[in-house]
Amino acid sequence: MNRPTSLLAVLGLTTFLAAGVLGCGSDNVSSDEQAELAYLGLDQAVEKSLALGFAGFNTASSANISAQNGTGAATGALIVTGQVDQGSSSNKGMRLRVGMTDYSDGPVRLPEDGDKSTPYSISYATSTDTTAQPELTLSLRNFPTGTFTGTLIGAFHMQGELEGDVALDLTMSGELESDGSGGTRRKAGTTHVTGTAVSGEGEYHVDVTI
Repeated sequence: MNRPTSLLAVLGLTTFLAAGVLGCGSDNVSSDEQAELAYLGLDQAVEKSLALGFAGFNTASSANISAQNGTGAATGALIVTGQVDQGSSSNKGMRLRVGMTDYSDGPVRLPEDGDKSTPYSISYATSTDTTAQPELTLSLRNFPTGTFTGTLIGAFHMQGELEGDVALDLTMSGELESDGSGGTRRKAGTTHVTGTAVSGEGEYHVDVTI
């Protein structure tokens, strides 16, 4: 009689523990929410990469731009390298690479829950081989005050409270304006960015204006 009682007790404890694990799991973000968080940690970096790309374009004295360096708001480094078209045409292209080392703009939260949501600290890195880094490709039309289109495609490695890779496949378009010094830059508030961020089994659909 003792053995059945013991077995029932074990089964009851197992069920309790399983319920506890499921209960904790219910507070975790879904795979799609993880992909959203992974993108949100790079949101500001997209703007910074564009700014660095235009800075390199405006100061280029040859097809190869000098490395343009930036930093994360919290930690790490961002570097943009690559090539730009030369000549007198008002239509130009940029073929750039985006590199990162321990990059972070600080904790990110799921926006639907506001300040009540859990903050996640994530840092990002890319390959040190520039040929394997994410590609930022831009096409300028009628600059300095025309329009531009572009893409940002590639994988970023994550460490911290989210780990693994997030692959961005973004398309962008917007207006240009003079930088006041003979160069051009994107006009803030006019750049429409769409695409996907894929991390593990999750996918986040990006649709923002910056």
